[in-house]
Amino acid sequence: MSPELPTLHLLCGKIASGKSTLTAELGRSAGTVVIAEDVWLNALYSDEIASIADYLRCAARLRGVIAPHIASVLNAGVSVVLDFPANTVETRNWMRGILNRTSADHILHVLDVPDEVCLARLRARNAKGVHPFAATDEQSQRISRHYAPPSPDEGFTIVTHTQS
Repeated sequence: MSPELPTLHLLCGKIASGKSTLTAELGRSAGTVVIAEDVWLNALYSDEIASIADYLRCAARLRGVIAPHIASVLNAGVSVVLDFPANTVETRNWMRGILNRTSADHILHVLDVPDEVCLARLRARNAKGVHPFAATDEQSQRISRHYAPPSPDEGFTIVTHTQS
């Protein structure tokens, strides 16, 4: 019997759809590590991120450095929950590039949550002050306009999580 392949868990969902909550759940599995974009961006670039353009610039820098590390972790036999938003074709192509450096399995978790639920969660999260980045309603709506759910021709194994 051959050993089970490590899995790269990817998350696709709008702001406050529950990606980080699902990440925590998936990250409790044995032999699994979580790599969270917000944690890394906050630690490395918190004083540089004041706008969406700043986020995009810093996220691109982080992705360039962290992709080989993620591939190394997967190649070492450890599963990874990648808490980076897989919300655009471009980002998913970056994630596909990581997978192509490995023999790992993958699952693209798509969180299908209504916009009004996401907005209510965002407001509650902002009020608690527990998240390193507090997006405004307007920023959330601007970012959500770029959201593109995955299509079957992208070749990902998709698991959809719904909530009404």
